[in-house]
Amino acid sequence: MKRIVSLRRFLAEHRRYEVIVLLFVMMIINQGDRATLSIAGASLSDEMGLGHAQMGWLFSAFAWAYMLLQLPGGLAIDRFGSIRVLGLAIVAWSVFTGLIGTVAMMPVGFAFVAVFALRFLVGAAEAPCFPANSKIVSMWFPTAERGTATAIFNSSQYFAAVVFTPLLAWVSTRWGWPWVFYVMGVAGVAMGVVFILRIKAPVEHAGLGAVELETLRQGGAGLREHASNRPPAQGWQQTWRRARGLLRQRMFLGIYLAQFCISTLTFFFLTWFPVYLVQQRGLSLLDAGLLAVVPAIFGFVGGISGGMISDWMLRKGVSLTRARKLPIFIGMTLSMSMILCNYVETELMVVLFMALAFFGKGVGALGWAIIADVSPKDSFGMNGAIFNTFGSLAGVVTPVVIGYMVQSMHSFNGALIYVALNAAGAFVSYLLIVGPLQRPDDAARPHEGRPPESPLNPATAR
Repeated sequence: MKRIVSLRRFLAEHRRYEVIVLLFVMMIINQGDRATLSIAGASLSDEMGLGHAQMGWLFSAFAWAYMLLQLPGGLAIDRFGSIRVLGLAIVAWSVFTGLIGTVAMMPVGFAFVAVFALRFLVGAAEAPCFPANSKIVSMWFPTAERGTATAIFNSSQYFAAVVFTPLLAWVSTRWGWPWVFYVMGVAGVAMGVVFILRIKAPVEHAGLGAVELETLRQGGAGLREHASNRPPAQGWQQTWRRARGLLRQRMFLGIYLAQFCISTLTFFFLTWFPVYLVQQRGLSLLDAGLLAVVPAIFGFVGGISGGMISDWMLRKGVSLTRARKLPIFIGMTLSMSMILCNYVETELMVVLFMALAFFGKGVGALGWAIIADVSPKDSFGMNGAIFNTFGSLAGVVTPVVIGYMVQSMHSFNGALIYVALNAAGAFVSYLLIVGPLQRPDDAARPHEGRPPESPLNPATAR
């Protein structure tokens, strides 16, 4: 009983932990939604008679909308607030996900178009997700805790695979592939309701204590939304002006290019990896779902480890540039090990090399922490949107490129080389293009060796 009371008191004094738990659970469902088509893909393609290239286009439908609506999503976050926009988005993308299951009742000739259209709508609704997450973390967490907090919600893609890949494979085997989408749709709507009821800005949260509020303020947390009151026309003018300004800066351009490369690994895992295990390695769908859990667990551990190590280095006085870049260099080097899968025969070795690769990808996935560190104070949502646009562009390119490579080569070997080369590209981008990490607003007073001020902190945004 005393332990329960102590735990409740601890949580009451650390409301930000509830926030990150809810973001983490929400992102598990989010990433599960993204992976539904890869789980149902083999059965769906057999039923509809689709080839690899056609499946590649279906896999990319999500990313087309996700990419095209990043800038409008960033504007919506800056204008209406991240919490309001994200709450509505969760419910919307979950409804569209559930509707994909109804395609099984449509004529085969119409089903391809319907799946593409509904996946497009899922991508449209999910567009504000990561920029909103990053802004919420920046509001709720001091700078020295932000890398860990960001790593937690970013690593949800791996934990989602641990939870949903075997579960949804079993659901598909037991009840049919449409139930994969029904289950995820219901789970998402329920999560959206919880999110809307529980997540508030720190200064609006009735349960936030004075001690924690002061801790957040002193640590550089943003505390409030800072939604814009500009009229829409002026908002669009400001949007394009800020976007052009960000794209002209070498540091941001290097970060964006690296995010494209890192996201290539993510979208390979979310789209083609289960198909690779089934079609090239000859596993059953259920066995593939179970084996895919191993790389996912390693990716999750790597993601948490990368954020914690980076924050630990910051607390020890290591410069922001070194603390963020070193895990990226190590992680991308490890990710290139997936090429070795082309030279082994046993499923065990394939899983081990993939586990090492996705552990490295997790360690190096610090892009959102860097965006929180260096975004200009008045362009946080926009910078996150551009960053995510480059990431979602990889979601358009990766499934289609791999689909055509597999169809023409009759093998996934070239596809694995393509993905590994993107890991090398992220390494090179951070090494040669990005340079020192620093918010442009603070260029006149470099902060290397100390945490940067929050772009949303009213005490520093003068």
